[in-house]
Amino acid sequence: MIRRTKILATLGPATDRPGVLDSILKAGVNVVRINFSHGSEEEHLGRVKAVRDWAEANDTYIGVLMDLQGPKIRIASFKDGIKITLNNGDSFTLDAEKDQLSGDQASVGIAYKTLPQEVKPGNILILDDGKIVLEVSDIKGSKINTTVIQGGVLSDKKGINLRGGGLTANALTEKDKKDILIAAKARADYVALSFPISGDDVRETKELLVKANCEAGVISKIERAESLEEGTIQDIINESAGIMVARGDLGVEIGDAQLPAQQKRLIQMARANDRIVITATQMLESMIDNPIPTRAEVFDVANAVLDGTDAVMLSAETAAGNFPENSVRTMAEVCLEAEKNPIAKESHHRLNESFEYVDETIAMSAMYAANHLGAKVVASLTQTGKTAMWMSRISSGISIYAMSDNIQTLRKVTLYRGVYPCGIDKDTCSDWSDVNQTVINTLTKKSVVEEGDLVVLTKGEYKDKSGGTNMMKILRVGDANY
Repeated sequence: MIRRTKILATLGPATDRPGVLDSILKAGVNVVRINFSHGSEEEHLGRVKAVRDWAEANDTYIGVLMDLQGPKIRIASFKDGIKITLNNGDSFTLDAEKDQLSGDQASVGIAYKTLPQEVKPGNILILDDGKIVLEVSDIKGSKINTTVIQGGVLSDKKGINLRGGGLTANALTEKDKKDILIAAKARADYVALSFPISGDDVRETKELLVKANCEAGVISKIERAESLEEGTIQDIINESAGIMVARGDLGVEIGDAQLPAQQKRLIQMARANDRIVITATQMLESMIDNPIPTRAEVFDVANAVLDGTDAVMLSAETAAGNFPENSVRTMAEVCLEAEKNPIAKESHHRLNESFEYVDETIAMSAMYAANHLGAKVVASLTQTGKTAMWMSRISSGISIYAMSDNIQTLRKVTLYRGVYPCGIDKDTCSDWSDVNQTVINTLTKKSVVEEGDLVVLTKGEYKDKSGGTNMMKILRVGDANY
């Protein structure tokens, strides 16, 4: 059984160790994540090159997602790098004018200088992903005086979130704009946008990518409470190639108890709008230090698969963990088992809706035909991958092969659920109106199909016309005439 849910793995110091990158890619990674929050341009480009070299050597395709850091809403540092312990009921001050290296038991500086103007008494501030909870008592100039509601150990540069959202920090920083140029140099397949507040943030990112001559799709990370509002999230989804359910910061802002329902909602909305969706953060967190996951983590991954997520993401598990290969193998095994459930193969996608485009109509018709006829695979000759994307929104057990000579398209489809990239040399087809034999030969050579199998093929009249899919043909492997 071939796995439909894709695995996105973050690269870092752990994967730089000899043999580790090779092992995680062999274990089933489909897309790698480069995190711009850590590392240098040289390190980022070196990791991308290593992945691309491995993919070429192994005759496969691996997508590359480069993740922008976004705004730094953090405390500053403590004197001499000390850690402090805050107890419930303690007074503690966040001071925008305090020296960045002089934090102490009573107060600490903040990197986000406008915070005193954006909070009010009674607001709840969450530090270090929920480990520390502060209630704002009053604001005096640059000083935010707080009372500790939930204490703990606090160290340098921990994140700050406002419960309920509302901080106005721009999604795109100057660093992000420079990093977009690095993404262009790397020919990234996707760029992840951190903390978008509205569709305007996505539109600005797309404009910057165009200026940089970068064809990467934008994945919007949903991690602000205000981005969940109905009109706002719809705008963000419409403007994006896909979304990431970034459960860390989002959970801190809305409260962990609300996360499951919002995750299901976001997955459903993305799929209904023909967009990619990635489920991320702490999916196998315990495997940073342990060779096996908790059962709760197994359930978490499986539920995301059953809900229809395109991809599940590993962060520190592969970037800095002790068991990166184990983490990937575990993720793959859980996905495969979850996909055996009938729920993962049933679809009611757009049953009561009209289609807008010819190629969209062909895509939906092909999946209906394949599922009801018992076809082995669906093959989509595609220039942009759009037809394969539409097909992938149908929950099914049938594999979809996106066949193209466009390498960026082949890399992009690595993130689509149930879609597999398949390179085809269209120049070898003497007559584009009849490429059927080439398609069957290619799939047979890859051991995808065998004698007697049915293949549903979609194609267009012209080789290189985007949006030109207007034909569907059903082929049986081994027939004398295709």
